[in-house]
Amino acid sequence: MLSNSHRYVQPYDEMTRLSLEASIREDFARCHPDITLEDLKRRAAFSKEDRGLLRDWMAIAARKTS
Repeated sequence: MLSNSHRYVQPYDEMTRLSLEASIREDFARCHPDITLEDLKRRAAFSKEDRGLLRDWMAIAARKTS
């Protein structure tokens, strides 16, 4: 079963995804100085833990913009 935050991993369109990513990029870099958001997105393709982390960050972004 998918969590409530799952829908924010795959926003409806490219502009929404870019907007969500931009809203968390600085906070993510502050919390994870050893990796970039781009690194996390690449790793999420292969790791369920990274997919979950990305999903959670995108859920935070969606919450910030609403």
